[in-house]
Amino acid sequence: MLRFENAIFDLDGTLTESGPGIMKSVQYALHCYGIEEPDLEKLRSFVGPPLNISFREKYGADDETAAGMVVKFRERYNVTGVYENSPYPGISEMLELCRRKGLRLAVASSKPEYLVIRVLEHFGMKDYFDVFIGSRPEMELSTEAAKDTKGFAVRMALEALADGRPVEEIRKKTAMVGDRLFDIKAAIDHGLYPVGVTFGYGSVKELSDAGALMLADSAESLGRFLTEEIQA
Repeated sequence: MLRFENAIFDLDGTLTESGPGIMKSVQYALHCYGIEEPDLEKLRSFVGPPLNISFREKYGADDETAAGMVVKFRERYNVTGVYENSPYPGISEMLELCRRKGLRLAVASSKPEYLVIRVLEHFGMKDYFDVFIGSRPEMELSTEAAKDTKGFAVRMALEALADGRPVEEIRKKTAMVGDRLFDIKAAIDHGLYPVGVTFGYGSVKELSDAGALMLADSAESLGRFLTEEIQA
C-alpha cells in the first residue's frame, strides 16, 4: 500500500520559484512608503509568510500601513510579479508520478486563491490538482486574519480532500509539503505528515526546528517519498 493517499502542497517556494516577482513587488511597495531597499536578497523572507505580518515584523508597520503596503504590493505583483516565476526542476514530473500512483493532490497557499489558480494555469499544472485553496483577498488586509492564512488554507484543503468523509479518516494518510515553518506548523496543527523541501526559501534548520519529519532536497526525492510503497 502507498504511504500516503493525499498530498497538500504549498505553492511559493515549493512548486514554483516565485521569489523574484515577490521581492520586486515588496521593493515597490516599500518605495511607495518612502523606504528604499536596493538589496532584493534582504526581502527573501517575504516569500511564503502572509505579507501583512512580514511588513509589520520586518519594517515596523502598524496595521493601517501594513494594509496599505499590501495594496501597493498587489499593484505591481498582480500585473507583473506573478509571472516573474518558474516551476522548480522536476516539479511537473513529480506531480505526474503522484497522480499516476493514485494520490489526490491539493494546493494550500497564503496567496489569494484567484492568483493560485492563475499561476497553476500559467504553468500548465492546474490539471494535476483536485483542490486549490488560497486566502481570501480581505484576509491580507487584516493583521489578525493574516496570522491564520496558511492554517485556513490547509484546513479548507483537507476538508475538500475528505469529500464528505470525516476529516479524521484521511489525516494520517495526508502529507503537507512546504518550504517554510508556517507550512510545517500548519501540517502539525492539523495532524498531517509534515514534509519540508530544502530547495525553497526556508533553511534546513528552520524546517527541522519547526518539526518536519522528512526533508526533500529535490522534486525527484520528494516524489519517491510521497509515492513509496509500505507494508500494511
